[in-house]
Amino acid sequence: MTCLKKIHLCFFLSLFVLSSYPSFAQIKWQNVDSLYKPLSKTVHVYFTDDAIDTGKFKAFYLIADLKDKKLDFTTDTTFKRRLTPAQFYERNEKPIVVVNGTFFSFETNQNLNVVVKDGKLVSYNRSTIDGRGKDTFTYRHSFNSAIGISKQRTADIAWLITDSSYRHSFGSQFPINSLKDSIQNPQFAYLVQQTSVPQHKGFEKWKMKTAIGGGPVLLQNGEIKITNNEEVKFAGNAINDKHPRTAMGYTKDNKLIILVVEGRNPNAGGATLTQEAQILKDLGCIEALNLDGGGSSCLLVNGKETIKPSDKTQRALPAVFIVKKK
Repeated sequence: MTCLKKIHLCFFLSLFVLSSYPSFAQIKWQNVDSLYKPLSKTVHVYFTDDAIDTGKFKAFYLIADLKDKKLDFTTDTTFKRRLTPAQFYERNEKPIVVVNGTFFSFETNQNLNVVVKDGKLVSYNRSTIDGRGKDTFTYRHSFNSAIGISKQRTADIAWLITDSSYRHSFGSQFPINSLKDSIQNPQFAYLVQQTSVPQHKGFEKWKMKTAIGGGPVLLQNGEIKITNNEEVKFAGNAINDKHPRTAMGYTKDNKLIILVVEGRNPNAGGATLTQEAQILKDLGCIEALNLDGGGSSCLLVNGKETIKPSDKTQRALPAVFIVKKK
C-alpha cells in the first residue's frame, strides 16, 4: 500500500470513529430567563433548537443552585388519583418549578417509583415484573433508581430497595442486575441476601430529604453508562427510539439540572436515551437520571410551559418535583 493510500485510509477511519461517538458540545443554548420571570438569582432557564442530528430538535434546561438556602427542593404526590402539572402548580402556591417525575400505572393512578417528601418515604418502588409465556410462573425483580437531595443540600443517585415497614429506602451506589425467581412479593431481607454488588459493603440507608424515582440512570462518574438492562426499563433497542424526555442530574459544584426535550410533533423529534445522556454530560452533570417521558414530559417555570407536551393537553400525573422560594 502506498503512503498516499495509507493517509487516505487513516483519514476515513478517523471520520468513522468520530461519527460513532457523537458529542453535542456545539449546541448553543440561549438564556431565556426574561420569558419566565420572576426567578431566583440562582435559577436560570436555557433553550435550544440546534439540531443534534438530521431531525428537528427543541429542548430546555433549568439550572438551580442546591446550596441556595432561599430555595426549597421538594416533591408532591397524590393518592390513587392524578393531577396535571398546572394543577400541582396551583395546589403548591405557585412554585418556581414543577416538573414530571415518576413512571406510574394508568390503571391504579399510582406511582411505580420512589417519592420522598420532607424526609418521609411516601411512595415505594414497584419493581416486580410478571413472566410471560414459558416463564408465566416466574417473576423478575429490578432495583429502580432515584435522585435525592439530602438535608445538607447535596444530591445523589442510587439504586434502591424500599419496604413499607422501613422509614427510609436502602440504596446501592452501584447498579444491580435484576433477580428472577418464583416469588411474587419478596421480602426486604430476601432481596438483600440475593443481591451481589461488586466493590460495595451492601445496601445502606439512603437518607434523603427529597427524592423522586424513574430510570434508567444515564451518567455515572461523569460518563455515559445507561443502566437500562439492569433496571429492566425499556425492551430491545428502545433506548435508541426518539421520544419526548425528562431527566435530572447534578454537577460537581452542586448545581441541579432539569432537562426536557420536546418530541412527537413536526417541529421537534425528541431524543434517544443516549442523546439525552450526552446532552447532560456536555452540560457538566456527573450523575443523571432519566424520568418518565413521552406524553408525561412537562416542565413549568412560574406556571408557564417550556416544551409543548406531546399529548393535546398536559397529562395528569401522580407525582412531581418542585423548586420553590422559601
